[in-house]
Amino acid sequence: MQRIGAQQARNLHLAAQGLLTPPRRRARKDDVFAAIARMRVLQIDTIHVVARSPYLVLYSRLGSYAPRWLDELLEEGRIFECWAHEACFAPFVDHDLHRFHADEGGRKHWSLRSAARTRDAHAKAVTALLERIRAGGPVKASEFERKDGAGGGWWGWKDEKRWLEALFAHGDLMIERRENFQRVYDLAERVRAKALRFAKPDPVGDEATMRRAFVLGAVRALGVTQARWINDYFRSGGKLRDAELDPWVDAGELLRVDVEGWDKPGYVHAAHADLLAQAARGRLRATRSVLLSPFDPVVWDRERAATMFGFDYRIECYVPAPKRRYGYYVLPILHRGRLVGRLDAKAHRAEGVFEVKALYLEPGIQADEALVAALAAAIGDCAGWHATPQVRLDRCDPKALRTPLRAALAACAKA
Repeated sequence: MQRIGAQQARNLHLAAQGLLTPPRRRARKDDVFAAIARMRVLQIDTIHVVARSPYLVLYSRLGSYAPRWLDELLEEGRIFECWAHEACFAPFVDHDLHRFHADEGGRKHWSLRSAARTRDAHAKAVTALLERIRAGGPVKASEFERKDGAGGGWWGWKDEKRWLEALFAHGDLMIERRENFQRVYDLAERVRAKALRFAKPDPVGDEATMRRAFVLGAVRALGVTQARWINDYFRSGGKLRDAELDPWVDAGELLRVDVEGWDKPGYVHAAHADLLAQAARGRLRATRSVLLSPFDPVVWDRERAATMFGFDYRIECYVPAPKRRYGYYVLPILHRGRLVGRLDAKAHRAEGVFEVKALYLEPGIQADEALVAALAAAIGDCAGWHATPQVRLDRCDPKALRTPLRAALAACAKA
């Protein structure tokens, strides 16, 4: 097995994810699609304390770009929505893979179990709703009046919203487009027909083909990974053992590597053989400094982030306020191949203010001049993309970071 250092493993992972170096030019619409195709799944979350997560994940890779391009790709049919690693956007070429997994691959995702219960309990109403869409065209949940007098909230859905989601999870409906981030549902055959103008999904005829596609796809998206992290990427099954990957290693589709500090071997897709060779020679250089979404693929597997980066990350927006350690919506800070800290932020769009409630550096990270400048640039660029150019910095840990960082932010604002 080839051996690579721990930092080179991190750099290989970031290279595969499009986060190793800054973009070389201003982003175009096709770059948004390419970034999604590289990651294979782009997790959706509706919280918009900063930018909604899918838009922020793309910003971290592309720099400043037009968020409407993501919406346009969905409406055109080049990407679609599915349940994978939670709710996700994915390239339409993977449609049949995810549909096979949901329908015949023994999927145990909570969304499908919930959808089955809803369909069984409200079969007549669900069928009537489907026929309404067949006759009248696409609908949004907001078109239906709430009859129970209750409020909304994350899961306080009206009946029609639950029925639409059940039909979506089971493949009767697809998401035709989004309006102000609200899903617009239409018959799957109509959405699929539109999407077929751009791509024909790869066929998936049996479980072995599905399993191969998910394993190889996850390893390629991750750059380098341990066996036990692979299936979490698409939520395609339980933790794999090294022996289960032997057939793909023997066939040359996966490369088994020894990573410094790992107690298990790593795996690299054969398509990344050149990157692996560079990593083995110590030639991959990480130069990107940027804020990440809490739902970025780099950090969504807590065990993987802890092993690979020494970064213990938990999303605390779902944690009761008194139990939060860092804040409601905390952005990991990526700096030259390391996760060096986290930032509790809020974008006040009406006032044009990007509020940094708190910034925490990881233990052992020294706030030297280079890091302070990189932090200021990363925060300032992100704030500018949000159209909240005025950065308000409150608390820092360590406290001594606050004064030089404020000065660096002021200098960035004048530049």
